[in-house]
Amino acid sequence: MATAQQGILDLLSPYPPGWGGVLLAGAVSTVAISACAFAVGLLLGTGGALGKLSGNPVLRLVLDLYTTVIRAVPELILIVGLYYAGTDGLNRLLAAFNLPPVEVNGFVAAVAVLGFVQGAYMTEVLRGAILAIPVGQIEAAKAFGMGPMLRFRRILLPALLPNALPGLANLWMSVTKDSALVAVVGYQELALATRLAGASTKHYFVFFFASALLYLAITLASNVVFKLIEGRVRRGQPRLAGGKRPP
Repeated sequence: MATAQQGILDLLSPYPPGWGGVLLAGAVSTVAISACAFAVGLLLGTGGALGKLSGNPVLRLVLDLYTTVIRAVPELILIVGLYYAGTDGLNRLLAAFNLPPVEVNGFVAAVAVLGFVQGAYMTEVLRGAILAIPVGQIEAAKAFGMGPMLRFRRILLPALLPNALPGLANLWMSVTKDSALVAVVGYQELALATRLAGASTKHYFVFFFASALLYLAITLASNVVFKLIEGRVRRGQPRLAGGKRPP
């Protein structure tokens, strides 16, 4: 029994020939990809939500097409298609200007593709949060002479965050898992590192179980962060029935 336990500890050691360091590096890559893709998606989602509510019919049609297609097609197909099609399209554009082709960095490609996918979901989350704001607040801001940017910063953003935060938290959890799909384009994150460790040692259960624990740790830490953020943005609001008053 002790020998078996020692063997598992050796496999998960952060120092070679153990694979623990590879798994931890993969977990760091997963968090980095997820965080950057989430930020890109948040920017796209904010612009998409405001664009859908702008009243411009052409812009709304384009954004409707964007959100519908992205939400209809599985993420794996989107990642593979956007990565290879995007790389090919970029190189064709460079060739048109007699410039040499480029090899797209795996990290940049993963962030761009996942961020583009996240943007479609965030568009609808943020649009719903904005629609939940009482229209009188926006009309009052206009009556005070606030411009669009000032209205967004002082009225829309503080009011939409409490409504949007649960949906944004779910999307964050989703992107941490979707980051495993970028392995198909050759970038090593936690899922790919786990498969490499399992294939090299044939101890698949040990490494997949360790990987599951790392994903769980990321989720638990994320829950704490979002709970703190929610307490911050909901300060001063009355507590819900059966719930606790935010700190």
